[in-house]
Amino acid sequence: MSSEVPLSASQVVVQICLFLVAAIAIFGGGLQMYLGQPETSPRYDNVHRFMAGVYLSTGLICLWAAFTIRQQGDLVYLLALGVLLAGCGRLLSIRTVGLPKPAAVWLGYLIPELLIPFVMAGAHYARH
Repeated sequence: MSSEVPLSASQVVVQICLFLVAAIAIFGGGLQMYLGQPETSPRYDNVHRFMAGVYLSTGLICLWAAFTIRQQGDLVYLLALGVLLAGCGRLLSIRTVGLPKPAAVWLGYLIPELLIPFVMAGAHYARH
């Protein structure tokens, strides 16, 4: 498909979702890789920084997918699934050990993680 052809409305929605997830993951992954988890054991800090690298790299993949949205197929669904599973992990944590303080911040993370995947997958599906 030529780059002169305008993006469809559904592609723009998917692209916005991907840019949003990319920004959050690149910033959050980079910050968590730098900060680590110093108030715990070396094992947990090691796992925390490893997962921060996964988070950061997922942000870079989302950024690439947003810029190349015309060529993307199933990758969009896989990225949406990853965001949804991350939100489910956060829900499990809240259920198991409670909601961290300040609650509004953590709910501000959780709600988009549970909504964006459905918006992104639905818009991508509508394109077909």
